[in-house]
Amino acid sequence: MNLSGPRRTGPNDDDTTAPVELPHVLITVATDGTLIATVDGTPFASPDGTTWTRATFGPLMDAITQDRTIAVRVEVRESDGSVFTDILRTRKPRRAVSPSETPVPETRRSRHARRVPRLAEVTAEGFVPGEDVAVATIVSHTDATGTGEARALIDLDDLPTGTSPEVILFGRISGTLALRRLT
Repeated sequence: MNLSGPRRTGPNDDDTTAPVELPHVLITVATDGTLIATVDGTPFASPDGTTWTRATFGPLMDAITQDRTIAVRVEVRESDGSVFTDILRTRKPRRAVSPSETPVPETRRSRHARRVPRLAEVTAEGFVPGEDVAVATIVSHTDATGTGEARALIDLDDLPTGTSPEVILFGRISGTLALRRLT
Protein backbone atom coordinates (compact mmCIF):
# COMPACT_ATOMS: atom_id res chain seq x y z
CA MET A 1 0.00 0.00 0.00
CA ASN A 2 1.49 3.33 -1.05
CA LEU A 3 0.62 6.06 1.47
CA SER A 4 2.88 8.74 0.06
CA GLY A 5 0.91 9.47 -3.09
CA PRO A 6 2.34 10.20 -6.51
CA ARG A 7 5.71 11.92 -6.71
CA ARG A 8 5.55 15.23 -8.49
CA THR A 9 8.62 16.42 -10.30
CA GLY A 10 9.54 19.94 -11.17
CA PRO A 11 11.94 21.46 -13.68
CA ASN A 12 14.88 21.41 -11.20
CA ASP A 13 14.26 17.90 -9.83
CA ASP A 14 16.63 15.09 -10.49
CA ASP A 15 16.14 11.42 -9.68
CA THR A 16 17.96 11.64 -6.33
CA THR A 17 16.45 12.89 -3.12
CA ALA A 18 18.52 14.19 -0.25
CA PRO A 19 17.56 13.16 3.27
CA VAL A 20 16.72 15.88 5.76
CA GLU A 21 19.41 15.98 8.44
CA LEU A 22 19.49 18.02 11.62
CA PRO A 23 22.64 18.67 13.63
CA HIS A 24 22.83 16.03 16.38
CA VAL A 25 23.50 17.50 19.81
CA LEU A 26 24.57 15.00 22.46
CA ILE A 27 24.58 16.18 26.08
CA THR A 28 26.10 13.82 28.64
CA VAL A 29 25.24 14.66 32.26
CA ALA A 30 27.79 13.70 34.93
CA THR A 31 26.75 12.79 38.47
CA ASP A 32 27.91 16.23 39.70
CA GLY A 33 25.58 18.00 37.23
CA THR A 34 28.25 19.08 34.75
CA LEU A 35 27.46 18.68 31.05
CA ILE A 36 29.62 17.53 28.16
CA ALA A 37 28.19 18.73 24.85
CA THR A 38 29.01 17.58 21.32
CA VAL A 39 27.52 18.65 18.00
CA ASP A 40 27.77 15.96 15.33
CA GLY A 41 30.55 14.35 17.38
CA THR A 42 32.59 17.55 17.78
CA PRO A 43 33.02 18.85 21.35
CA PHE A 44 31.17 22.12 22.02
CA ALA A 45 33.03 24.11 24.65
CA SER A 46 31.74 27.10 26.59
CA PRO A 47 32.84 30.37 24.92
CA ASP A 48 34.15 31.70 28.24
CA GLY A 49 35.99 28.46 29.10
CA THR A 50 33.73 27.52 32.02
CA THR A 51 32.08 24.13 32.42
CA TRP A 52 28.51 23.66 31.22
CA THR A 53 26.12 22.71 34.05
CA ARG A 54 22.40 22.01 34.42
CA ALA A 55 21.95 25.68 35.32
CA THR A 56 23.54 26.74 32.01
CA PHE A 57 21.53 24.31 29.86
CA GLY A 58 19.44 27.16 28.38
CA PRO A 59 22.47 29.29 27.38
CA LEU A 60 24.12 26.11 26.03
CA MET A 61 21.12 25.42 23.77
CA ASP A 62 21.03 29.11 22.74
CA ALA A 63 24.73 28.95 21.82
CA ILE A 64 24.37 25.73 19.83
CA THR A 65 21.20 26.80 18.01
CA GLN A 66 22.43 30.38 17.58
CA ASP A 67 19.48 31.73 19.57
CA ARG A 68 17.07 29.21 18.02
CA THR A 69 17.77 30.12 14.41
CA ILE A 70 18.93 26.54 13.70
CA ALA A 71 16.83 23.44 14.41
CA VAL A 72 18.70 20.62 16.15
CA ARG A 73 18.08 17.09 17.42
CA VAL A 74 19.02 16.97 21.11
CA GLU A 75 19.82 13.80 23.02
CA VAL A 76 20.45 14.12 26.77
CA ARG A 77 22.04 11.13 28.49
CA GLU A 78 21.64 11.31 32.25
CA SER A 79 24.12 9.78 34.68
CA ASP A 80 21.48 7.24 35.78
CA GLY A 81 21.28 5.86 32.23
CA SER A 82 18.01 7.52 31.20
CA VAL A 83 17.92 9.22 27.82
CA PHE A 84 15.80 12.17 26.68
CA THR A 85 15.52 13.07 23.00
CA ASP A 86 13.81 16.09 21.44
CA ILE A 87 13.99 18.36 18.45
CA LEU A 88 14.45 22.05 19.17
CA ARG A 89 12.76 23.94 16.38
CA THR A 90 13.61 27.42 15.24
CA ARG A 91 11.58 30.30 16.56
CA LYS A 92 9.23 31.96 14.17
CA PRO A 93 10.58 35.38 13.27
CA ARG A 94 8.56 38.19 14.72
CA ARG A 95 7.65 40.84 12.22
CA ALA A 96 7.88 44.41 13.36
CA VAL A 97 4.73 46.37 12.77
CA SER A 98 5.45 49.71 11.18
CA PRO A 99 3.08 52.56 11.83
CA SER A 100 0.87 53.51 8.94
CA GLU A 101 1.88 56.66 7.09
CA THR A 102 -1.73 57.78 6.90
CA PRO A 103 -3.45 57.13 10.22
CA VAL A 104 -6.98 55.79 10.05
CA PRO A 105 -9.38 58.15 11.79
CA GLU A 106 -10.97 56.67 14.89
CA THR A 107 -14.75 56.43 14.84
CA ARG A 108 -17.16 55.96 17.71
CA ARG A 109 -17.95 52.48 16.42
CA SER A 110 -14.26 51.47 16.30
CA ARG A 111 -13.75 52.70 19.88
CA HIS A 112 -16.63 50.53 21.11
CA ALA A 113 -15.58 47.54 19.02
CA ARG A 114 -12.19 47.35 20.74
CA ARG A 115 -12.09 44.71 23.44
CA VAL A 116 -9.70 45.21 26.30
CA PRO A 117 -8.40 41.80 27.42
CA ARG A 118 -8.67 40.84 31.09
CA LEU A 119 -5.33 39.23 31.87
CA ALA A 120 -4.10 37.04 34.70
CA GLU A 121 -0.44 36.32 35.36
CA VAL A 122 0.69 32.82 36.26
CA THR A 123 4.25 32.20 37.51
CA ALA A 124 6.14 29.18 38.78
CA GLU A 125 9.77 28.26 39.45
CA GLY A 126 11.91 25.20 38.83
CA PHE A 127 12.24 25.38 35.06
CA VAL A 128 15.49 25.07 33.10
CA PRO A 129 16.55 28.53 31.89
CA GLY A 130 15.47 29.05 28.27
CA GLU A 131 13.30 25.94 28.07
CA ASP A 132 9.95 25.92 26.28
CA VAL A 133 7.14 25.96 28.85
CA ALA A 134 3.68 24.78 27.79
CA VAL A 135 0.69 26.63 29.20
CA ALA A 136 -2.34 24.34 29.39
CA THR A 137 -5.11 23.94 28.14
CA ILE A 138 -2.77 24.73 25.81
CA VAL A 139 -3.69 28.38 25.33
CA SER A 140 -0.12 29.55 24.65
CA HIS A 141 3.58 28.88 25.16
CA THR A 142 6.23 30.89 26.94
CA ASP A 143 9.98 30.62 27.58
CA ALA A 144 11.63 30.32 30.97
CA THR A 145 13.79 33.29 31.95
CA GLY A 146 17.50 33.11 32.65
CA THR A 147 16.67 32.41 36.30
CA GLY A 148 14.38 29.48 35.47
CA GLU A 149 11.09 31.29 36.05
CA ALA A 150 8.22 31.05 33.58
CA ARG A 151 5.55 33.74 33.12
CA ALA A 152 2.28 33.56 31.18
CA LEU A 153 -0.50 36.09 30.65
CA ILE A 154 -3.93 34.50 30.32
CA ASP A 155 -6.90 36.36 28.81
CA LEU A 156 -9.63 35.59 31.35
CA ASP A 157 -12.35 36.08 28.72
CA ASP A 158 -11.02 33.00 26.87
CA LEU A 159 -11.65 30.72 29.87
CA PRO A 160 -14.90 28.99 30.85
CA THR A 161 -17.14 30.96 33.20
CA GLY A 162 -18.75 29.79 36.42
CA THR A 163 -15.69 27.94 37.73
CA SER A 164 -12.29 28.84 39.12
CA PRO A 165 -10.14 27.53 36.25
CA GLU A 166 -6.75 25.94 36.77
CA VAL A 167 -3.68 26.57 34.62
CA ILE A 168 -0.79 24.16 34.14
CA LEU A 169 2.77 25.23 33.29
CA PHE A 170 4.80 22.29 31.95
CA GLY A 171 8.55 22.47 31.30
CA ARG A 172 9.27 20.43 28.19
CA ILE A 173 12.90 19.78 29.17
CA SER A 174 12.85 19.76 32.98
CA GLY A 175 9.49 18.02 33.28
CA THR A 176 8.53 20.62 35.90
CA LEU A 177 4.77 20.72 36.33
CA ALA A 178 3.08 23.60 38.16
CA LEU A 179 -0.67 23.78 38.76
CA ARG A 180 -2.14 27.18 39.62
CA ARG A 181 -5.78 28.18 40.27
CA LEU A 182 -6.90 31.50 38.80
CA THR A 183 -8.88 33.51 41.33
